[in-house]
Amino acid sequence: MQRLVITGMGAICALGNDAPSVWQAMTEGRTGIAPISRVDPERVRAAGVVAEVKGFDPGQHFDEAKLSQLDLATQYALVAAKEAIAQAGLSFEGERASRTAVVIGSGVAGEVTRDTQYHRIYAEKAPRVHPLGIIRMMMNAPASQISMAHGITGPAFVVASACASSNHAFAQAAMMIRSGLVDAAVVGGTEACLNLGTLLAWEAMRVLAPDTCRPFSKGRRGIVLGEGSAMFVLETLEQAQARGATILAELVGAGMSSDAGDIAAPSELGAAAAIENALRDGNMSPSEVDYVSAHGTGTLANDSTETAALHRVFGEHARALAISSTKPMHGHALGASGALELVAVIGALRNGIVPPTLAYLEADPACDLDYVPHHARNMPVHAAISNSFAFGGLNAVVALRRMP
Repeated sequence: MQRLVITGMGAICALGNDAPSVWQAMTEGRTGIAPISRVDPERVRAAGVVAEVKGFDPGQHFDEAKLSQLDLATQYALVAAKEAIAQAGLSFEGERASRTAVVIGSGVAGEVTRDTQYHRIYAEKAPRVHPLGIIRMMMNAPASQISMAHGITGPAFVVASACASSNHAFAQAAMMIRSGLVDAAVVGGTEACLNLGTLLAWEAMRVLAPDTCRPFSKGRRGIVLGEGSAMFVLETLEQAQARGATILAELVGAGMSSDAGDIAAPSELGAAAAIENALRDGNMSPSEVDYVSAHGTGTLANDSTETAALHRVFGEHARALAISSTKPMHGHALGASGALELVAVIGALRNGIVPPTLAYLEADPACDLDYVPHHARNMPVHAAISNSFAFGGLNAVVALRRMP
């Protein structure tokens, strides 16, 4: 079986507008959660705090003609992909263009455009909307625009499985490379969902925290929405070594499962199955794992269920795991969450630093493991998993190892 490695990484979110800035903020335990500025806070009482991208000027990245085609989610994807491809040093001339895929995860790509269009139709009574509205809001736009920007002519598509989208994208990319269909993939996730319609929809579910996100902590009150993108270059070890590329980490396994149960309530069995499948796919024993980048949304049900799933899979070794959720820093970016959290996993593997779980108050009896509260931890990390569990009972987990 082909060994798969990550050779490029790019990111933009509330913690910074490039991957090094995002990783530094994670290690310093800085939060990007703040009062909302993009919409009238009086309209979103329970969604008053979010994790917005700051200091992003689209005009610095795109000319006016191109910008007219791009929803904010696609803008973020293009910026992160450009950074990842530049770090990887990968070019797409000749056969390599057709032997590279683009696989992007997103839960609700195009929401800013969709919200704007509906406002014009229903609030402003406009007889027409933007002629490029479909081009901007279609789910495949991020993958299509990345392929066009870099001349990638291999398979390109978007995976939409709510909050598991990015990890499902990694699983799809890995399977295509292993099968021999392609040799490399630009893969990751993107989301821009901090518009009025989406915020009100989440507010109506009564799962938003009014102050901040407190995963695994007693007193946690729900999620805080975020936005952004993280992209990676995934390729065969053979190709990376032949190019002399710097290898950031090895992707050894991906596991997926479906709860086939409740549309919103998480399942311990479903989560555990995805973790077990990832370990099995990576030929990795539970005792090898040092770090778990948790889904850790900050809701009562998710965090206790994820803890139970970790106990089920890891047994006694669960108490030796360092577990953290970075969502109190970059928010819950829905379909982009798994990709942003992979920045934490790769950083932990390369630097021996586990990012903290911020805003932790006190232990919850239902969440009784080591969640690395408050401060980053220096420790060797040889192997790690990253969990993503979505509404609809869709679970996806990726397993990575440090390269020597």
